[in-house]
Amino acid sequence: MSTTPQKISVWEFFQSLGKTFMLPVALLSFCGIMLGIGSSLSSHDVITLIPLLGNSVLQLIFIWMSKIGSFAFSYLPVMFAIAIPLGMARDNKGVAAFSGFVGFAVMNLAVNFWLNVNGILPTTDPAVLKANNIQNIIGIQSIDTGILGAVIIGIIVFYLHARFHTIRLPDALAFFGGTRFVPIITTLVMGLVGLVVPLIWPWFAAAISGLGWIINGAGEFGPMIFGTGERLLLPFGLQHILVAIIRFTDAGGSMDVCGHTVSGALTIFQAQLSCPTSGGFAESATRFLSQGKMPAFLGGLPGAALAMYHCARVENRQKIKGLLISGVVACVVGGTTEPIEFLFLFVAPVLYLIHALLTGLGFSVMAMLGVTIGNTDGNVIDFVVFGILHGLSTKWYWVPVVAAIWFVGYYLIFRFAITHFNIKTPGREVEKSQVEQTLSAAGSGKSGYNTPVILAALGGASNITSLDNCLTRLRLSIADMSLVDDATLKSNGAIGVVHLNQHSLQVVFGPQVQSVKDEMSQLMHLPA
Repeated sequence: MSTTPQKISVWEFFQSLGKTFMLPVALLSFCGIMLGIGSSLSSHDVITLIPLLGNSVLQLIFIWMSKIGSFAFSYLPVMFAIAIPLGMARDNKGVAAFSGFVGFAVMNLAVNFWLNVNGILPTTDPAVLKANNIQNIIGIQSIDTGILGAVIIGIIVFYLHARFHTIRLPDALAFFGGTRFVPIITTLVMGLVGLVVPLIWPWFAAAISGLGWIINGAGEFGPMIFGTGERLLLPFGLQHILVAIIRFTDAGGSMDVCGHTVSGALTIFQAQLSCPTSGGFAESATRFLSQGKMPAFLGGLPGAALAMYHCARVENRQKIKGLLISGVVACVVGGTTEPIEFLFLFVAPVLYLIHALLTGLGFSVMAMLGVTIGNTDGNVIDFVVFGILHGLSTKWYWVPVVAAIWFVGYYLIFRFAITHFNIKTPGREVEKSQVEQTLSAAGSGKSGYNTPVILAALGGASNITSLDNCLTRLRLSIADMSLVDDATLKSNGAIGVVHLNQHSLQVVFGPQVQSVKDEMSQLMHLPA
């Protein structure tokens, strides 16, 4: 593989940054489910309804689930500080991750030093601690910079790693050269950054609060702005930036929960989930979470899939059935929408715009109905665990009603648009062989895809200067884009091929993309 470095554009940088969020967010989603099941099944209301669950052994299991589920909530910033350099570094990723933790700890120690020198610490006065936003961060009293601070640390460490991981020092200092130098320079740089943080952080906090004021100031339209914006950013892989701002910063709201001030819609929800005295979930937080996705994910997109099936040529319906069913399952059960969305995104962008607006409208409708279902995925698991299991107070019964309306609405809109404007959704192609090729995905690897052909369609190993993946797509840097064969990629299972610029390419495969990437790495003799 070519190792010629290419300059990273701002666009590519933010795509790469957004991709790194997926590692901690995936763990957060799993821990949220553990916490949700454990806390709901150990609650007094559920035990009263189902006395069998009051068994002491079962209660110990549920409490254990709650405890380990709270891990991600407690250590989320440090996970981001580690995951960002880990995900963005192209070489020596372990060193980058280690340096991320070093940078996080050192910066907070430096902030603690500044607070002590300036007489703010030591103190136990709650008013002083709250006024200066001081929290216990991995055992260090420091200013709580939250996820934004962790993101800044991760980016700084990534650049330090990229600049110094191959540095050569004089022979007398050679032991400290190369990868060993990265955590050393990280310690020095983040030690200095920590002295600056107390001076500039109030400005960052004010900017985030301003963003939150704009979104929340829009009233019932605030969730719609967020939900529509997330869908519109998804094709470019930038949706994670907006989502993280709302989920983990003041832009998603702030609230006192169990004696602690927490910020961000998801952080507030999980804090209330683990707090035995919270008394339900805050509507101001959940309106940006799972419940808003459910009309589109559980009703709308399945309706769109049915419309595409009915609009396909009769002789092709059996061939596309598997494609559509797998997309619906991924959407409803896994909360992964791209396998369906990319079937109409490129052939009918206006339909995707309508879908984005309807998704955003779903956020606002659920908020206006007073539904309070949290977590991240908007799938049927979230509906059951964080809706039904927490009783009627979550107003979960509105979900199937609204989802049914969205199902009918999407079906009618998509069927009319596809037939009236002759949109070439799957199965409407004149040539049967093309449909057969699109669905073949032949291959003997674990991924089920013909990865040697896919690699050849990308111009071969020598044409790929970097290879990575996010939740549903390969993210590649390409030396010569003219060597990429889009038609062959699509005929071998790719749902979509996105050319971002002359060197950046994304190939959408769906939930099995990690296996595709791993098999390609083996073919290219790269570490997976």
